[in-house]
Formats: sequence, C-alpha cells, structure tokens
Amino acid sequence: MSIVVKSINNPPYKGKLVDLMLSDDEIQEVEKVINDFDDYVLTPRQLCDLEMILNGGFSPLTGFLNEEDYNGVVNDMRLSDGTFWPMPINLDVSEEQAGKWEVGKEILLRDSDKFPIAILTVETIYKPDKAAEAEHVFGSPDDVCHPAIAYLLNDAGAVYVGGSVKGIQLPIHYDFTDMRYTPKELRAFLKRKNISKLVGFQTRNPMHRSHRELTLLAARKVKANVLIHPVVGMTKPGDVDHYTRVRCYQEMISHYPRDMALCSLLPLAMRMAGPREACWHAIIRKNYGCTHFIVGRDHAGPGKNKDGESFYDPYAAQELLNAHKEEIGIEALTFKMVCYVEDLGEYRTIDNIPEGSRVLNISGTELRRRLYKGISIPSWFSFPSVVKILRETYPPRNQQGFTLFFTGLANSGKSTIANAVRVALLELGGRTVSLLVGGHVRKHLSTELGFSKEHRDLNVRRIGYVASEITKARGVAICSAIAPYKETRGYVRELINKTGGGFVEIHVNTPLEVCEQRDNKGLYAKARSGELQDFTGISDPYEAPESPEVTVDTSVVSVSQAVHEIILFLEQEGYLSKQSI
Repeated sequence: MSIVVKSINNPPYKGKLVDLMLSDDEIQEVEKVINDFDDYVLTPRQLCDLEMILNGGFSPLTGFLNEEDYNGVVNDMRLSDGTFWPMPINLDVSEEQAGKWEVGKEILLRDSDKFPIAILTVETIYKPDKAAEAEHVFGSPDDVCHPAIAYLLNDAGAVYVGGSVKGIQLPIHYDFTDMRYTPKELRAFLKRKNISKLVGFQTRNPMHRSHRELTLLAARKVKANVLIHPVVGMTKPGDVDHYTRVRCYQEMISHYPRDMALCSLLPLAMRMAGPREACWHAIIRKNYGCTHFIVGRDHAGPGKNKDGESFYDPYAAQELLNAHKEEIGIEALTFKMVCYVEDLGEYRTIDNIPEGSRVLNISGTELRRRLYKGISIPSWFSFPSVVKILRETYPPRNQQGFTLFFTGLANSGKSTIANAVRVALLELGGRTVSLLVGGHVRKHLSTELGFSKEHRDLNVRRIGYVASEITKARGVAICSAIAPYKETRGYVRELINKTGGGFVEIHVNTPLEVCEQRDNKGLYAKARSGELQDFTGISDPYEAPESPEVTVDTSVVSVSQAVHEIILFLEQEGYLSKQSI
C-alpha cells in the first residue's frame, strides 16, 4: 500500500524568497578588485538588517529602502509598488559619509571585523523627516522613552542611503551555529520532516511554563508543530542576553512532546514598534515557513511612555495583524493572557478561568527580585532546570560584581575613603577588589591626555570601561575620580548596569572651602589666580549628583564613619551577605 504525503503549499511572502548572494565565480571577480571599492563598516543594527535582507527573511526586499519606498512605508505601510511592508529598513549614515558617495557608486559593506559582507549599489541619497518617521512608525515624534525613537533621534545618521545589495557572504556567527537556520534551510527541513503546519512563536525573553502552555494551546488548536523563533540580534536594552536565553530555550524544548517543537534563532534587530512590528514579524515568519503566528498581549511593546502609560493598546497588535493577515498569507493566532489557576493546578487563558478561582502570576520585576535575593521560584511558574540556567547568569546580589563610584572635588577625601573601603571589603573576603583612582589611571592608561573637558571625560569613560569588565567578572571595582560632569557619570552608570552588576554612586560632598584648606599643593590658589585654567570648582563647574546612593561629607564624619555607612548600605542592598558583616 502506498503512503500519500500531503504536499506543503505555503509559499514565502509574495511568492518567493529573494536570492541576493553572488555566485562563486562572481565572488572571485569581486576579490580581484576588492581594494578598489569605497567601504563602509556597518553598525550592529545595520548588520542585522543586512543579514535578514540577504538570507531572504525580509523578502521581497532586495536592499535598503529608496526614498520613494521609505516614504510609502512610513506614511502608508506600503512600498512604492503597493506591497504591504510596515517597517522602514534604512542604511543611515552621517552627512560626512554621505557626501563621499553618489548615485550609481558601489560600496563594499563590511562587518565590525572588516569581513566583506555585501556590495551596495547606491540608488538614492536623502534626508528623512525623523520626527515624522518616529510619529508614524512608533507613535510619538519625540518620546525617547521608546528605545527606537531614542535610537532614531540620538544615534541614527542624518542621511539615508537606498539601494540594492548583492551578498558576498552572510555575517559570521560563532555561537549556536546549528540553530541558525536561514528561511531556505528551515523550509528544506520542514519538507524533509513532512511538516505542513507550523505555528511561529516570537520571543525576546526566557520562556517559562506559561509560554509553553500558550504554544501548546495554539498547536493543538490548529494541529500544528511549533517553531520557537527567538530574536538573537538586537532587542530591548536591559533584556536577558541571548546566550542565557538560548540555553533556556534548549532546555524548554525538552519539555514539549517529542518532535512537536523546534527552535531556530532569528538575527533580527527589533524596533519594539507594537502593531507595526507584529505585522513585520508575521511577514518574516511567513518567509521562514510558518503557516500560523502567535500574537499575544502587547506584542513587541516597549513599555511605558514619558507619561507613565503604555505606548500601545495591549491588543492593538492583534487588531492590525488581523486586518492584514490575508494579504500576508498567514493565520494569526490571538490569545488572552495565560495564567496559572491554583485551584485547578493548570494554566488557563484569563477569559477561561472559573469565577472565584485563585490566580497566580509572577511579573518580570518580581522574577528579577527573586533572582537577586536568592528567593525560591515556584515550579508552577518555571521548570527548575530553566531557573537553574537563569541563576547561573543572575546570581543573588551577594554573588554579583558591583562598582563603587566615588565622585567629588579635589581634596574632598574620596580617594582616602575609597582605599579604606577597599581594605574593609578585602577583610570581609569573597570577591576580588580593584581600586581605580583617577590619577593612577592617567599614569597607566591615559598618559596622553591633558585636562580639557574632552580629555577629562575620556579618562572617566576609560575608568568606567575597566570597572565594567571587573564588574562583569563578578569582582568589585572601586573608582575614585572628580568626574565633574553629570552626563559622563550617567554614561558610566549605564555601562555598569549593562553588565548585570550593581552601580553605587558615592558623592563625597565636602565643602569647597574645606577642600581648599586641605590643598597642600596650592592648586586651588593657582586656579583662583588664573594660573591654572579649567579647574573644577573654581573656573570649571562641578555638577553635583542629584540622587547618589550614598552621600558623605568628610568635614563632619571621619573616614571610619564614612566606611561604616557605605558598608551598611551595601549590606542593606544585598551586595554583602549578613554573615560577613
């Protein structure tokens, strides 16, 4: 008896995957003249976009948007030929860079390691209306609480360059290489496995039991397999790093019925654009072979706006995708929030919970608190094996690294206190402790720097970088620098926070007149006489911290008292175990 296998009839968006890669022969010809090209090193976001263009994930796009396409996408979510496309894909460059190029010129696009990735043929060079782009695409002309608006207004180049691309090679990845399917490769896999229905699940967070139950609910509803398709390109600042997340996904796959779920990594740079992003994600999943796509509550939402309210209605993404799903050619699976019902011992959608039932949930904020405090995380919320992976990356605070950043005027006593705190922490033990004093860093890392504002900023930024590496390695970095400028201190705080460790700003708020009395080198006197220029506190301002974690004034407290206050703060915030105090 013969077996008839149901054929898979699920073409990519608009009928075919674009193939933009040069042949081997063409690449050999390019290599002969590769030094003749003008080249451009792509930013991380641009590299993600280029990879998605080249691998067919952004089909039918064949390059970065030209001006006419860009305007159509921003205003109407349509390319110039009428094709539905909700997200502008731009190559943004500086005015200086754009001034070196002209229409018709071929540009060699390289990654950060200078590997050649593609050749761009310039077709248009134009200045966008960024406020209009921000408002139409993201919902506000200027609210930088939205990460994409902040990037657009503060980081993106002033000029856009549109044009088609030809691929030399896809960007090189060294991690999880067996999980990085291109659309063509994933479609071939589905064909080999005779999978005719595939539900795509978008995620940028670790998966817990509620996510598993949601995907199983969707799979059972349409009798399909599940594609866990996490973004590993660029997500929202502060998200869990993709290395940790992928280990969680690998573990989660083992908790699905055999052969029901697979995981493939998506090298996408998210925009957190809510409704538009949901449609964009659906198009991408259509290209990867999905027949269905799950859109939950507040899909790709960026959080709160400047008024403390959500940027988008929680179900706006579902509504917009439902309006365009037939044109995209994918079924949208929309569900309400999934919660754990203690009385039933199972997960239910919030609209299917018996009245009076006790519903349990753990928010992202509460999960982070439990990780930081070492508090247990119940098995109804997440599998213990997944929690174990998260705890390895996010240990309790008393096992994390942290930075103590002392700032204050010259002769305020900050370096004396910093060294005394170093000794106290070494006495307690448990972590390596490194002291980074502004003068010492100048001697060993910044000998070429003077004392202009630019050079003082650069010295503090270097201190911050070294401290971030120490903090990342779960050590303690104690920094002591005048660091007079609020913006630079904020930069260091952000740099440390990105490591997952703690940042404690300590303002040594000793009065100026006391600092002058202690000055045995006569620097303040020279500054007042005009012999020294740009001297902090005299001829250059000191921007005092507005909300430091600790403030001490060495004119009224001793060094020992100051150290005691700092150690007590560290213990109170969980950086030190109570047993060691």
